[in-house]
Amino acid sequence: MAIANPVKFIQEVRSEISKVVWPTRREVIMTTIMVFIMAALTAIFFFLVDLLIRTGLNGVLTYFGT
Repeated sequence: MAIANPVKFIQEVRSEISKVVWPTRREVIMTTIMVFIMAALTAIFFFLVDLLIRTGLNGVLTYFGT
């Protein structure tokens, strides 16, 4: 079992972090806006599906007199 060298570990971590490509401010803002748009579209979709199912179920229950 090898003993870990903390100094070498820190150097390797810094080396790996320097390889990370960080997003620009514009990319972060655009991605955030897209997430909000997709969340809104998903909410609208599920609202419409719920409305359709509820209307259909109410129609069936009314038809059978329950």
